[in-house]
Amino acid sequence: MRMPKRPLVAALYSSASAASSSSSTALLLFRPRAPHRPPHRYLPRTGYSRSVWNGSMEGIGVDEKRPSAVDLDPCNAADGGDRRIWSSREWGQKIATGKRIFCNRSLNMKNIIAVGFDMDYTMAQYKPETFESMAYDGTVKKLVYNLGYPHEILEWTFDSKYMVRGLVLDKKRGNILKMDRHKYVKVAYHGFREMSKEEKVSTYGNTLVRDSFDEPDYALIDTLFSLAEAYLFAQLVDFMDKNPAKFTSGVDYIRMYKDVRAAVDLCHRDGTLKQMVAKDPGRYINEDLSIVPMLKMLRDSGRSTFLVTNSLWDYTNVVMNYLCGNCNSNCDSAGNYEWLQNFDVVITGSSKPSFFHEENRANLFEVESETGMLLNTDNGTLVPQVGSTSPRLPPNHLKKACRVFQGGNVAHLHKLLSIASSSQVLYVGDHIYGDILRSKKVLGWRTMLVVPELEQEVELLCRSREMRKKLRQLRLERDLVEDKIHHLKWSLKFDILDANEEQSLSSELHKLELQREQVRCLHQDAQREHHQKFHKVWGQLMKTGYQNSRFAHQVERFACLYTSQVTNLSLYSPDKYYRPSEDFMPHEFDILGL
Repeated sequence: MRMPKRPLVAALYSSASAASSSSSTALLLFRPRAPHRPPHRYLPRTGYSRSVWNGSMEGIGVDEKRPSAVDLDPCNAADGGDRRIWSSREWGQKIATGKRIFCNRSLNMKNIIAVGFDMDYTMAQYKPETFESMAYDGTVKKLVYNLGYPHEILEWTFDSKYMVRGLVLDKKRGNILKMDRHKYVKVAYHGFREMSKEEKVSTYGNTLVRDSFDEPDYALIDTLFSLAEAYLFAQLVDFMDKNPAKFTSGVDYIRMYKDVRAAVDLCHRDGTLKQMVAKDPGRYINEDLSIVPMLKMLRDSGRSTFLVTNSLWDYTNVVMNYLCGNCNSNCDSAGNYEWLQNFDVVITGSSKPSFFHEENRANLFEVESETGMLLNTDNGTLVPQVGSTSPRLPPNHLKKACRVFQGGNVAHLHKLLSIASSSQVLYVGDHIYGDILRSKKVLGWRTMLVVPELEQEVELLCRSREMRKKLRQLRLERDLVEDKIHHLKWSLKFDILDANEEQSLSSELHKLELQREQVRCLHQDAQREHHQKFHKVWGQLMKTGYQNSRFAHQVERFACLYTSQVTNLSLYSPDKYYRPSEDFMPHEFDILGL
């Protein structure tokens, strides 16, 4: 059984081959610059040697300070202070616990020649209290006015903190589930009513064939955007259970879920959400002043940068202008393309995850940035236009900095960036299935998952050490009492005892059974208290009881690195060698005193 890892920053090894020198003349503009080590002036002004900052403890001089156990404790890093990027002269402070990059598989950044990013919920972190609430309200209106749902639901409101990622919706039964990494249901709600242990066992435990908990009967809540529709689904389940007469015949939980999904799609198709964001980006998107410095540092280190998003060009231009500081809230940035200088290639309307399949035959169009016109290309090379159509080309300084495309597939991207081996690419995204799983399993790209919830989770973990010790002690005590009970029961059943001995053992057994019940209640109450410190309903994001949660299991399987926000990359050397912490088997914990 694989045990949880300590929260140490580490990383991944990749045997990447050098990029091929063969490419067409038209693509020479996009050949990655030769990587080079940052100048000495980028090193922090501290007592550590260069080797320490590369992740190694070798080479510490006599006069240099060796980090103590307290210094290396992740929970002792300051949680405040400046967010100066690694390459700045002033850099050198400890990285706050919630800003660290954590590693599942070793990754040597020297082998990476291109770093790519998703936009929505990766580069652009949306505010749940405004953006998700707006999406929720729009979905409710579509249900009422387009799909004929009762007008009472127009009065509902959205609690942006109720749902968490990693949950599973049971469409047939109207249940919301949280599972461990073995797909055992540990927490379950029908609508907003918590299901008893007996209900969970009878529904999901007493079967001859294990349920896969996958589509089409189940929906996976793996993106932040899907939290609003999960909350609305739970509200509708409760409402229908209490008011069945308000729904037409034939409407069941599965139909309700399909209607919610249809309403969400309607909100996207009519452009209402994106128009609202475009009018006031600062109201819906968190500002992050480290994005441009991070991109500049990566490019200065000799790496190409690219953006692959499912959003179309008009919306991408608005959002990226805001993120790159080219406009403030309530400004019209439609004609500003300076943000493109931070990238080598931008691909919009990519239709991920199908984009990651080379057999995907989607055409690749070049986007004329000023007009949004789509130009035909042959694998990225412009095709002569037929007729009188004469597209306006972007300004010269932008033409050389970046080209914008729509559609295509990953083979087009590899050619545009002169990628010889897929392991030379690091891709950063927020969606386990849309960004990370496909790019990792299908291509072999190196991956980093953005988990905004992680920042609060690790900080709460640091504060819960005493509670975790108490839980371990109660569990050990519970095991000890149960062992004694089992031994006494065996003796009473098989040993030859006189009346006094039997009475004495029976009396001791009764006391132990009372003690077991007392310890069991204390243990369960302490465990519930511990998990409720993270979330009142669902507990820790990365845990379900003592096991890693289903979400944590996916993060561990498919993400080489994971962190709370994309710009945490700016806090580390672009040549850093990320190394994972050591794995431990259960027998090692007791032997090594872990």
